[in-house]
Amino acid sequence: MNYPKELRYTKTHEWTKEEDGAYVVGISDFAQHSLGDVVFINLPQEGDDVKSGEAFGDVESVKAVSDIVSPVTGRICAVNEELVDSPELLNSDPYGAWIIKVADVSETGELLSAADYEEFCRQED
Repeated sequence: MNYPKELRYTKTHEWTKEEDGAYVVGISDFAQHSLGDVVFINLPQEGDDVKSGEAFGDVESVKAVSDIVSPVTGRICAVNEELVDSPELLNSDPYGAWIIKVADVSETGELLSAADYEEFCRQED
């Protein structure tokens, strides 16, 4: 598994990083590996509000449908529309295939360092 050190992670297997005043959000390598082949993603709309700890979309794989939970509270300022036609990018490049970007962040949930997240995933296996 890959756990880039510059990212922060949630116990629901999303990653985030601050970039140009917004928080970029995606699913982790652990999540995509657990899901298997991703075949569909249900994306929110730009301008929607998200709340830390609440689902804003879901991913469907050959194994299951799983919620995508926001690690931060704020307003969606960008949505990766490329995932609509190519949801498999979440499998091939989970840290390059971001899902949303959130601006006006007022709260972050419990975010783990890469080392803490790796330990958490080890316990989940």
